[in-house]
Amino acid sequence: MTDATVETDDVLETLASLPEVRAPVASPDGGRVAFYYDETGRNELYVLDLETGARARLSDGEVPRAVRYPIRWHPDGDRLFFHRDEGGDEQNDVFSIDLEGAVDRVVGRDGQCVLADVGPDGRYLYYASDARDQLNLYRHDLESGEFEQLTAYDQPVRGVTVGPVGDRIAYATNESDDLDNQDVYVADADGSNARNLEVGDHGAEASPAAWHPDGDRLLVSDNTEDLTRCGVYDLASDEVTWYGGDAEESPVEFLPDGSGFLALRTRRAAVVPIRYDLEDDSAIELDLPEGVSSYPGSMGGGNPFLEDETVLVTQQTSSERKRLLAYDLASDESEVLVDAEYGGLAPDSFVDSEYVTYESRDGVEIGALLYEPAEPSPTGIVHVHGGPHGQSRRRFSPYVQFLVQRGYTVLQPNYRGSVGRGREFKNRVRGDWGGGEQADVANAGRWLADREGIEDVAVMGGSYGGYSAFWQLVSYPEVWSAGVARVGITDLLALYEESMPHFKTILEQQLGDPEENADFYRERSPLTHVENIEAPICIVHGVNDPRCPISQARLFRDALEAKGWTEGEEFAYHELGAEGHGSSDIEQKIRTFEIVDEFLGEHLPTAPRRG
Repeated sequence: MTDATVETDDVLETLASLPEVRAPVASPDGGRVAFYYDETGRNELYVLDLETGARARLSDGEVPRAVRYPIRWHPDGDRLFFHRDEGGDEQNDVFSIDLEGAVDRVVGRDGQCVLADVGPDGRYLYYASDARDQLNLYRHDLESGEFEQLTAYDQPVRGVTVGPVGDRIAYATNESDDLDNQDVYVADADGSNARNLEVGDHGAEASPAAWHPDGDRLLVSDNTEDLTRCGVYDLASDEVTWYGGDAEESPVEFLPDGSGFLALRTRRAAVVPIRYDLEDDSAIELDLPEGVSSYPGSMGGGNPFLEDETVLVTQQTSSERKRLLAYDLASDESEVLVDAEYGGLAPDSFVDSEYVTYESRDGVEIGALLYEPAEPSPTGIVHVHGGPHGQSRRRFSPYVQFLVQRGYTVLQPNYRGSVGRGREFKNRVRGDWGGGEQADVANAGRWLADREGIEDVAVMGGSYGGYSAFWQLVSYPEVWSAGVARVGITDLLALYEESMPHFKTILEQQLGDPEENADFYRERSPLTHVENIEAPICIVHGVNDPRCPISQARLFRDALEAKGWTEGEEFAYHELGAEGHGSSDIEQKIRTFEIVDEFLGEHLPTAPRRG
């Protein structure tokens, strides 16, 4: 799999160290592109001048080590806004950095602040914050330094976008008792005169994506008909024109001349960028390899367009690393702006994924991505995505590619609850964590074990995938030979108590009221069933994680010790300092890779041996 210039034992560090473009966004005039890039060993903020091709690094350690939130240009093009937290705790403040690298704190408040948009005249910065309990919308005056709260909903406010002349805003929230519901609202720029547009049926999820250049229409999404669809809402007539409907599609942005819009289509774990024409309902797929391609920098005031017909696109496949492209919509030709780097690894030697299906316990068909090494060992790994409303997609994963290079066969199941297959499939996990979706994961393990040459199967995942790893080992011990849980969940009641307000809302949506359903919360917590675990487990967790706090790992560690297990023998336990819910920092990635590789090699009888 590797070039002769890279020794097998060096592949781990090489893969973890390869730089990647993150959060790219075009300047207001389309002449420059800002993005995070980690060629120095950690994330820094860069600006690429498209005329000269020069790439300049603006930051020197002032930006976040883990990229989780977008970058935004000021409308004047003289500075950028970004988020920064402390050691991955996600209690973000908003900062600005000018083109000379001078950094200033713009919004600093208790709790989490997430930049939503910047007004077109550059005076107001809109952000969501949970400083006053729930995640609501605020406006910061960049001239006076004052801020004001614009909304006061009991449920989170999301998807904020400001109109083209700055007089109106659109956002999504829910005022009903049905926690599955989400509606689109339009209000004056100061939050007054808010109006529910009643897009789609009650109980479905609708959201705004972008304003039409003339300010009289709104690009929206809705999943009333099961598959998420794109629509253009006419604010004068209160009518919606719907587009597509045969595949899961998400709207992104109107074309600069308003004649159409960009969207993303999901099929068989691939994401395809498309362009719709408003007049004839025609959708044209961009001419790119099958994988995961996206229009970056579009939501919340970000600009994906370099010119009227030229748009930024990121493109990658399961076996090809991410590239940043300038794509000409008229000619279907593209230019590479930032190419993928491979170090000493051979670019054509990575393993592509195969889309496969298998049946779960109740006959539900589950899609999955299968990676088979050229020289397989007798060990398979089921790698479970987070969410639960996430999806394993046909994108390049250094983590998966390293496992495959080592000889492991890897299967990534998109269990019920995953996105990409419509509202009904996504919502099957609600009220049933630890139920049907975990049966899907267990059957993934059985399916992999039935393949010729596979003798042992391990389960691993992060976040909700970490919950899955814990749950699998305590509920299906006969399936697994080992497990790895990164930033996972073990005690649902404790998780609720320590969660940020908008994450409490998610847990209530998924599992019900924790007081009324306390027995269910306990029953579906892996900690409750720790006595059933038989296979060795590796627990890896960041100490500053606000989503799945470190207490989740410590509770399970203590329960294992109370059971009589010894750390370093039956289980491995690792806390990562200065890290939250995962990291894009290269040193942390290398350490995590090493921890997992060492654990699998020690605890799986058929794991490939180094040397």
